[in-house]
Amino acid sequence: MKYIHKMFRFFDISLQLNGFPIKEAKAELRKIQSIPEQEFEIFIENKKKEIVDYHLKNNSSYQELAGKTNFQNWNDLPIMTKKDFQKPLIERLSKGFSLKNVYINKTSGSSGDPFIFAKDKFSHALTWANIINRFGWHGIDFNSSYQARFYGIPLDFIGNRKERFKDFLLHRFRFSIFNMSDDVLEGFLQQFKSKKFDYINGYTSSIVLFAKFLRQKKIVLKEICPTLKVCVVTSEMLFEEDKILLEKQFGIPVVNEYGASELDLIAFQNRDGEWQVNSETLFVEILDDNNIVLPYGKEGRIVITSLFNKAHPFIRYDIGDIGILDEKSTPKKPILKKLIGRTNDIAILPSGKKSPGLTFYYVTKSIIEDDGNVKEFIIKQTKIDTFDIEYVSKTELNLEQIHKIEDAIALYLEKGLVFTFVRKEKLERSKSGKLKQFVSLMK
Repeated sequence: MKYIHKMFRFFDISLQLNGFPIKEAKAELRKIQSIPEQEFEIFIENKKKEIVDYHLKNNSSYQELAGKTNFQNWNDLPIMTKKDFQKPLIERLSKGFSLKNVYINKTSGSSGDPFIFAKDKFSHALTWANIINRFGWHGIDFNSSYQARFYGIPLDFIGNRKERFKDFLLHRFRFSIFNMSDDVLEGFLQQFKSKKFDYINGYTSSIVLFAKFLRQKKIVLKEICPTLKVCVVTSEMLFEEDKILLEKQFGIPVVNEYGASELDLIAFQNRDGEWQVNSETLFVEILDDNNIVLPYGKEGRIVITSLFNKAHPFIRYDIGDIGILDEKSTPKKPILKKLIGRTNDIAILPSGKKSPGLTFYYVTKSIIEDDGNVKEFIIKQTKIDTFDIEYVSKTELNLEQIHKIEDAIALYLEKGLVFTFVRKEKLERSKSGKLKQFVSLMK
């Protein structure tokens, strides 16, 4: 099978057959990457002007939002949010594009505002050219490398068969993540014993669960599947201690990916361990609450412009995440120093203090996982002072563990918060299989 895939390059051919010009996109990407550092800022400024001019001229929805038809000052352009896209897609497409000649998809809705979006076919091909390039940094070839895929899958018969057939053509074996009991994970393990996987790719939480199962069985995955090269995690936060666990139990490097389906791959860990931002097809800014651009090293909202998508504007688009660009960033090589979480994952406490929901997760995680009893957990804010911690475990948390968690939260956040601990058979995931680790139910 491997030889056939190398010979026919099924992945590239499938994109080409679906109308996505991957050959041209790869050539464009190489051209952009060859621009010298000292000229790259000029390239970015030209692309920004070009895409804004295009949408001001050809997209009535963006004209209405911007309140103008010509481009003068970048900082005067409106900040787009997901709510700007809560209207029929046909009303948001640029002239010359229809529902039949674009790539259409839907966001996951993990931020609470799902919407349908479009990309012109060249822009979508560029997205794939970029992904192929980044995976290539770690010795992975989409046309020949065999993927162990930890993702959700449609459960209806036709959707399921369609996805399985796609996996077969694209040289992937899918591990369905909706049920990850020990019996199911044992079945996963048998697949790694019998198949020559080159890499693992999928949702962080599911891959971490598999690693915990391996730790319990004292198994290093590379020893039973020696062809494995790398593990790429995506879509959910990767904590440092989880990365250490994955690398220990898998015996291979772990690479962190950050992307958004409506945009592109946003950042990908390079061979030096840096989270390198995609500067070839995106322009990434960090803004404060007053929409002022922050310097490298400062924490703020991640706002992104898609430089090539002519079908649908994503110009100064607030993706809903908070992060920091490293001080050593350059226009050609921006580095994402830290991804803190989503803006809607902020807990507002009785004192008025605002804390990222991940603060709770960090505090409770270190205590809960001391003995490996708790497999996974999520935190829900139900009232301004009340939180539910839902967890899956072999045995119920004891009073000593609960008091430790409460003491730690009082120390790191504030006193007087009320916590309810709810043990569950399994945690609620989105339709795609993602696990939202903190959620505020406050209106």
